[in-house]
Amino acid sequence: MERETLLAKVKEIIEQLRPYLQADGGDLSFVELTEDNIVKVKLRGACGSCPYSRMTLKDGIERAIKQVLPEIKSVEEA
Repeated sequence: MERETLLAKVKEIIEQLRPYLQADGGDLSFVELTEDNIVKVKLRGACGSCPYSRMTLKDGIERAIKQVLPEIKSVEEA
């Protein structure tokens, strides 16, 4: 997949996930897509200090992105 297309799709998925985090007082923002297909994001609001943020990141956000875009290696907090 072309890099610009991949980047656009990652951002689109993040925008679809944001309302779920916002409903719990948190938020998520895209930071970058690395050359080796690692998505960097920033958890904000309640998500930034939540003890379950790692689980949200890996089991929720990463799983959702990789389900649609299997070429993404991982999602990490920036």
